[in-house]
Amino acid sequence: MVATVRIIVTGGAGFIGSTLVDRLLDMGHEVGCLDNFDEYYSPAAKRRNIEPALQHPAYRLFEGDLRDQSDVRELLEEVQPDAVVHIAARAGVRPSLEEPRIYVDVNIHGTLNLLDAARDTCQPHLLIASTSSVYGAETEVPFREDAPLTSIVSPYAASKLGMEAMCHTYSQVYDLPIHVFRLFTVYGPRQRPDMAIHKFTRMILEGETIQLYAHGETYRDYTYVDDIVDGFVRGIGYDASPWGVFNLGGGRPTYLTDLVAEIEKALGKEAKVEKAPPADGDVPRTLADISRAREHLGYDPKVTIPEGVPKFVEWYLSREG
Repeated sequence: MVATVRIIVTGGAGFIGSTLVDRLLDMGHEVGCLDNFDEYYSPAAKRRNIEPALQHPAYRLFEGDLRDQSDVRELLEEVQPDAVVHIAARAGVRPSLEEPRIYVDVNIHGTLNLLDAARDTCQPHLLIASTSSVYGAETEVPFREDAPLTSIVSPYAASKLGMEAMCHTYSQVYDLPIHVFRLFTVYGPRQRPDMAIHKFTRMILEGETIQLYAHGETYRDYTYVDDIVDGFVRGIGYDASPWGVFNLGGGRPTYLTDLVAEIEKALGKEAKVEKAPPADGDVPRTLADISRAREHLGYDPKVTIPEGVPKFVEWYLSREG
């Protein structure tokens, strides 16, 4: 695949990060994980995520905070990575409405620390995880990477767009190889508990009533985590240009009501549903145009919602049982 042998994954104990770490180790790479195990969701869950990696001789865990310049610089100086996959972030649209400052602090200032450290040390290839939320509420679907980003509706999305702008600047001014990946509603084993599929699964099992915002008429481009990881792996070997932005999605829309039906089917239990008005910060639809990633990276997502939801439910039941 690539000549890269030393890779750092920031946020490497989280949902996507730990799944990527496992894949990279299986491929024979040396992998360093930076994570601060914050309280946004259970630190114990993140430590469970990395249990397999901790047994691998090519894995090293660095407990540190992206917001601490010295933590980030010392890590890059010590490891001298060929690539850094930057997934660490403050996530969540609705929580960002309550605490916007921490989103700026982590997603913009924290990324700036990484950019400075990369510029001043080994100048690795940087792969940056962004979000489909930057397309906002009014962008024409399917979302193309060259769409005007003028309808941001949450501090989370704004912080990620600011991060992208800083990355573009550093790539242009300091000749850093940087590629940004806009992720579309990732799901699968290890998914964060605040995300829809995880939350709905728990609520259906416990007999709680699910609120379907916007009366269940929204749709999302739900993307299975293994497909996202494949996109990152392919991106590590991409060197045709020093800068680029790629959508990583499934390329298939799923309405919220259909998503709930798939979870019901996988659980063998009917959901209690209450329809509600649109929630602040939410966008009505997401759908990725993945033609650029397909052309340049060979990205080809495989897992459909009817295939992926049962995989998640199986993981959830095994973990909870």
